[in-house]
Amino acid sequence: MKSPITLNEPAWLTEFKAFIMRGSVIDLAVGIVIGAAFTAIVGSLVEDLINPIVGLMIGGIDFSNVFVVLSGARQPSLEATREGGAAVLAVGRFINAIIKFLIVAMAIFWLLRILSRFRRTQEAKPVAPTKSEILLADILAELRARPPTAPNPAPANPPAP
Repeated sequence: MKSPITLNEPAWLTEFKAFIMRGSVIDLAVGIVIGAAFTAIVGSLVEDLINPIVGLMIGGIDFSNVFVVLSGARQPSLEATREGGAAVLAVGRFINAIIKFLIVAMAIFWLLRILSRFRRTQEAKPVAPTKSEILLADILAELRARPPTAPNPAPANPPAP
């Protein structure tokens, strides 16, 4: 049974639905979700694997706990110093952020490099001509096979209006 009251959808809502359902928006949303998961993996890689190894190589320094106190009392850890109200430059955390950025940038570089190679191999595959292309090629061959004709001379007197 049809409803006696019809509700018209606003034009902006129709446009918004069309925008959301576009493939590029959905791809972007998937990329953001995967990027967030990848960020967690990179964070763990830097903090749990790379920093301890680098710290061991340079004398047991834990980068996450390297900081400079600008004012206030220095405590045994960065968190304790900040909780004590001191102004702190967290140099180690900044170094961690740089390492994370470099790892993400390297991963994206290699991913794009692999994707571009994959695209090149797909583009290099010969594609069979379509029926329209075959027909056009036949027409072109027939036109080329015809003998050239003399152009029509222009009329001496143009027709009266």
